[in-house]
Amino acid sequence: MSQPVQSPLRVLFCIGITQNFFDLPTGHGIEVWKGFSAMMKSMGAMPGVSILGAIDDDRLMVGPSTTSPWTVYIMADVKDYDTVVAACNLFRTTPVGEHSLWRYAKIEARVGRALEIPAEAA
Repeated sequence: MSQPVQSPLRVLFCIGITQNFFDLPTGHGIEVWKGFSAMMKSMGAMPGVSILGAIDDDRLMVGPSTTSPWTVYIMADVKDYDTVVAACNLFRTTPVGEHSLWRYAKIEARVGRALEIPAEAA
């Protein structure tokens, strides 16, 4: 007997830039940007993660975001809960100088499922 195919989790990664970033001397934020870029590449390369899109609101939102609305959103289909945890853990393991990315940014994940409109309602 075959196992039913499990749909991926639809995940919204909500990312906020913290005050530590804004406390850096002018021009030193480039190291954080390099770490952030490395984190995004690592997340996109993770087995079981399919990034559907990302939005960055750093032009209309200036300053730290410790809660909603967030600075950056990444929507992805993710194979399972453990992979969501591993994606969030990239903030602990991605280096930024002598620190990790989580010194300058925070992440929270919202996990759900893809919303499908039934054919009879369309």
